[in-house]
Amino acid sequence: MPPAEGLRARVRALPRRPGVYLFRDAAGDVLYVGKAKSLRERVSSYVRRDAAGSLRTARLVERIAGLETIVTATEEEALLLEANLVREHAPRFNVRLRDDKTFPYVKVTVDEPYPRVLVTRRLLPDGARYFGPFTDVGAMRKALRFLQRRFTIRTCSWDLPRRAPDRPCLDFHIDRCRAPCVGRQDEASYRAAIDEVLAVLGGHTEDLRRAVEAEMSAAAARLDFELAAELRDVLAGLASFTERRTAVDVRGGDRDVLGLHREGGTACAVLLRVRGGRLLGRDVLFLEYSPESDADIDEAGLVEAAVKGFVLRGEMPPAELLVPAEFPDLPLLRDVLAASRGGAVRILAPRRGQKRRLLELAARNAAHAFRSGVTEPADPASREASRRLALALGLAAPPRDLLCFDISTLGGAETVGSAVWLRDGRPRRSEYRRFRVRAAEPGRPDDPAAMQEVVGRYFQRRVREDALLPDLVLVDGGRGQLGAARQAMEGAGVSDLPVAALAKRHEEVLLPGRDEPVVLERRDPALHWLQRVRDEAHRFAVGYNRTLRRKRTLASALSEVPGVGPARELALLHRFGSPAGVARATEADVAAVEGIGPVLARRILTLLRGMPGTD
Repeated sequence: MPPAEGLRARVRALPRRPGVYLFRDAAGDVLYVGKAKSLRERVSSYVRRDAAGSLRTARLVERIAGLETIVTATEEEALLLEANLVREHAPRFNVRLRDDKTFPYVKVTVDEPYPRVLVTRRLLPDGARYFGPFTDVGAMRKALRFLQRRFTIRTCSWDLPRRAPDRPCLDFHIDRCRAPCVGRQDEASYRAAIDEVLAVLGGHTEDLRRAVEAEMSAAAARLDFELAAELRDVLAGLASFTERRTAVDVRGGDRDVLGLHREGGTACAVLLRVRGGRLLGRDVLFLEYSPESDADIDEAGLVEAAVKGFVLRGEMPPAELLVPAEFPDLPLLRDVLAASRGGAVRILAPRRGQKRRLLELAARNAAHAFRSGVTEPADPASREASRRLALALGLAAPPRDLLCFDISTLGGAETVGSAVWLRDGRPRRSEYRRFRVRAAEPGRPDDPAAMQEVVGRYFQRRVREDALLPDLVLVDGGRGQLGAARQAMEGAGVSDLPVAALAKRHEEVLLPGRDEPVVLERRDPALHWLQRVRDEAHRFAVGYNRTLRRKRTLASALSEVPGVGPARELALLHRFGSPAGVARATEADVAAVEGIGPVLARRILTLLRGMPGTD
């Protein structure tokens, strides 16, 4: 079986969840490590684009003999895990950074009398407390600067109190530090401030977030949008402090983590290998037992069998093993492992904290590994529709993913486009996209030109992001729209994708280079598939067009009210969110906006409430 065919056979068993994938060659060496927002879509892109991809990608696909995947809770965890695995394996198809920098941490030097709060990329056993790692470095730094100002934490590098300056620095004079360096702040009050910072870094941000949100609203009400934007970024940084990351354990250490998933008479166990605080890989073991004895096999029995299967293979065990449940032979196995290692081995079943989150990650990977060996049941109706569509249009393979484009306009005003995606006849709304057509001229509608712009913008971005591509592209319209779409696809480098048009009048399917249309029977499930995706694209485009026209009408009405200039219009929109929000407000609320007053408020509401779309 060619490498691409081997990958294709495994793609459907992959989950639509974030994670990391490793491609291995025939010798078992890692060729490439990548992260994915959805493992199924990302890995399938290597199969679907192997012929049209870059030379580097084609060479990679030719050498792939094995695939390993590790699921994570979030895409951010996948990013961290990818960095760990690239540093560990140095795959030849990955770009390697020579300085080998890691993601940054926040370090609090709690062992000092007057602790400092720093950003570092190195984890050291120096008694300090570390928080992180952080992938959004900019948001983290803004939030950290805010904490230092709010709690007046020193930013200097003096080794207090052993070495100190003669007089306080500028931070003291602008109220950003209380000058513990010259004795103006005692150690107890400074420690209290550090405790507040530690609580926030540890995830207790609720009170501070509410305070920042109030300050942001007040700044926006004063029309101080620069300060409001800065506080918005601070909120993003505070949110990163509350996130839990299991891809890296900031406390370091070597441990194995056991996850378990059972269904029927089969269970799957996964052993995650954590070394130096970094998650570096996994091992998988399947356990089979008689379904009749399912009631007699509890979790402890399966955990015991899995532990014996993993750790009694002669490999050097780590100092710690995390398991989801204790089992009867735990003391005996602990002694056996200790003798093998030449040192103490702990077997723990944690119920909370970072170690418990590692167990939860292992359990998710066990469920993923279990289902990877199970073929998803095919939907007979979808399979038949896909097969008939491939025969009717002369496609190389039955399509699963259909993408349809539609244009909506009213006399050239607010021209918009939509792209909707159906997989096996079902909408995938995460892949829906909508566009405002930039080149449209009011009063001069040009659907083919709009179609060319929308299709071109869509595929240029998909190619740039190396995202999953559809099996069939459909456009709503006739020959003009079909030709425009095909030209745009050629410009984006995806001319190999099949494309067709569905003409509304007779429901005929038009194909490039073919004069006669394809006419499908009205009851043909292949036609029903095309109609479904076409109608969904039309609905999505028309809804967007109506939304924009309503907003434009209301906004223009608001700006034309005598006495409402740009500043007052901006203040109203900021207070109520939209012209429709203004129309729904009470007269007293509108009058309370700075610069409005009762008379102008009554005039504004009289006009807006007489217009459609304000209910």
